[in-house]
Amino acid sequence: MRCYGVIPARLQSTRLPRKLLLAETGRPLIQYVWEAARKAKSLADVLIATDSAEIAEAVCGFGGRAEMTGEHPSGTDRIAEVVRRSLPDADLIVNIQGDEPELDPVHIDRLVALMCEHPAAEMATLATPILSAEQVLAPSCVKVVCAADGRALYFSRAPIPFSRDQSPAEVLHTSNPWLLHLGIYAYRRAFLLELTQRPTSRLEQLEKLEQLRALEAGAQIQVGVVEQHSVGIDTPEDYARFVNRSKSPGMAIPGSI
Repeated sequence: MRCYGVIPARLQSTRLPRKLLLAETGRPLIQYVWEAARKAKSLADVLIATDSAEIAEAVCGFGGRAEMTGEHPSGTDRIAEVVRRSLPDADLIVNIQGDEPELDPVHIDRLVALMCEHPAAEMATLATPILSAEQVLAPSCVKVVCAADGRALYFSRAPIPFSRDQSPAEVLHTSNPWLLHLGIYAYRRAFLLELTQRPTSRLEQLEKLEQLRALEAGAQIQVGVVEQHSVGIDTPEDYARFVNRSKSPGMAIPGSI
C-alpha cells in the first residue's frame, strides 16, 4: 500500500499572520512539521500543498516538495487537487496539519495501520482522552463519540456524551467517557476525491466540522486513541512558548536536527 503525507499550507491566518513562515528558531514553522512527518515509516513522501509562492519558495529552500494549488475553502480540498493531479499511485493520503511542529510521526504510522486493519473504513483519525472539565465544555475542543469497535459515531463542539446527573468534573474523577478529536486524517484516494466533490452537508454547516460531511454520506471513520497530542500554534503566545521549548536543553522537538 502506497501512502503519502500532504500538508495543506496557506499563508494567511486570522490570529497569527504568516505563522507557517515564522522562523525565530532559525527554521520556518512549516519545516518542523515536514521534518517530523518525514520520520513516519509508512509514508513514501511528504508534500506541501499551497497557494502561496512564498511558502513554496521556503519549502524548496529546505529541500521539500511543494505543489501549487488554486484557492480552496478547506485544506482537504487543497489536498484533493494535488492528489488528483500529482499522486495517481496513492492508495492512502494522510492530511497533516501545518501548524503542529511537535507532531509525533508515530501518530501518522498509527493512522496508516488503522486503515490497513480496517479495510472497510474510508477514513481514519485520532483522538486523545480529555483531562479537564474546561475542555469538555469548550466549543473549540471538538469531541468524538465512538462505537465499541472504534468507529466514529459523531463529532461535536458540544460536550458529548452529555452527563445528565453529574458535572463533567465529577465524572472525570470516576471515569472518563470524553475523547478530544485530533485534526489529522487518513483517506483512501478514491473516497477523498469523491468526498470533496460533495456539497457542504447540513451538520457540517451547523458545527463547522468538515468530517461530518463524511459521516452524513455514510462513511466509516475509524478512530485510534493516543495518549498525548501535539500542540497547534494558533496565537503569538503559542509560538513564543514553542520557541522557548525548542531552546530548552534536553527538549527534543520531533523532526529536529
